[in-house]
Amino acid sequence: MTDIVDPTLEAYASEHTTAPPAHLEALAAELIETLDFPHMMVGRLEGRYLEMLVFALSATSVLEVGTFGGYSALAMAAGLAPGGRIVTCELSPVHAAFARRHIAASPYADVIEVAEGPAIETIAALDGPFDLVFLDADKTGYRAYYEAVLPKLAPRGLIAADNTLWSGRILDPSDTTADTEALRAFNDFVATDPRVVAVQTTVRDGVTLMRRAG
Repeated sequence: MTDIVDPTLEAYASEHTTAPPAHLEALAAELIETLDFPHMMVGRLEGRYLEMLVFALSATSVLEVGTFGGYSALAMAAGLAPGGRIVTCELSPVHAAFARRHIAASPYADVIEVAEGPAIETIAALDGPFDLVFLDADKTGYRAYYEAVLPKLAPRGLIAADNTLWSGRILDPSDTTADTEALRAFNDFVATDPRVVAVQTTVRDGVTLMRRAG
């Protein structure tokens, strides 16, 4: 994997970001010790970034596609407006159980629902509108998730898609793996989709933000 931001600068940015609360520190420590692919956790910097998006939107309805260990859902919960809720979709029973346990032990147990099963089915059963949608699941599914959530996005809502720079692999023409090709196609499509206005940021592994055009 390639660092897309100088690791020293990223460490500095993380150190100058408000430290996570105890329940997120505990989740992160256990996740690193017990779950496969711990690098998939958003962590301190991106967690606060997502919380700030939720707060700035005064969001009351957040949808997350890809729970993993629940770090991002719990981070976003801290930014919810009063009465707000988060539905987070997870396919893996192991990840769902891990997330539910840590959510239950947090101050946000009553505002986060972990929906276990195929995310595309969960999305179809939800009415919206969503103030924020965070995409962080299988990369080959991004386009389908995007198409499913866009009609349910609130007028001033945002979609945030994680890993869109893919540790720089999207620039490596020799990388033709399914995930890399899917992210290249997703990035190219979103950049020219007249339905949205998009900006690709270099936060951690690349976070693309999208809003409705017009």
